[in-house]
Amino acid sequence: MRYALLVATLTLSGLTLPGLAYAAGDNGWNPPKPTETTKTCKGKRVWDPEKKRCVRPKQSSLNQDELMGAVRELAYAGRNSDAQAVLATLTDQEDDRVLTYWGFTHRKLGHGALAATYYDKAIAQNPDNLLARSYMGQGFVEEGQFGLALAQWKEIRARGGANSWPETSLRQALETGVTTSY
Repeated sequence: MRYALLVATLTLSGLTLPGLAYAAGDNGWNPPKPTETTKTCKGKRVWDPEKKRCVRPKQSSLNQDELMGAVRELAYAGRNSDAQAVLATLTDQEDDRVLTYWGFTHRKLGHGALAATYYDKAIAQNPDNLLARSYMGQGFVEEGQFGLALAQWKEIRARGGANSWPETSLRQALETGVTTSY
């Protein structure tokens, strides 16, 4: 009943989903493109283009942004434990992007309370971290806490995120009950 009321509220607000064929992306609507990290490397390894082989993340020549890209790619591939191994090598563990992905991977591994702790830290570091808010809201949807998810959706919109990937993916989760894999 509450779910149906929520869907009706979103629909009456004129907030139906545009273009559901789109998917999440750091800067857009596209999922990460598979690289050798997910095509070739097994376990907790990333592709090092300089060495032309799979290596442990700490031994790679990848910079922090490239390692974050590997985290995102591994998470999209459902390899959340492997993504966490890469996250652990990042130098700034208090960076809100790092905290967001710690939360995401823990949520996908079934550790909802721990995920919420990381999302809270990410949002404390950067209240405008719309992705952390979206992922947190999607966790609330998974837990059946639609009011809390709706509050995050409203906060995303209030912070200028209308029609952004974080807003749209959370709205989709609220409307369908299905959350994103990345």
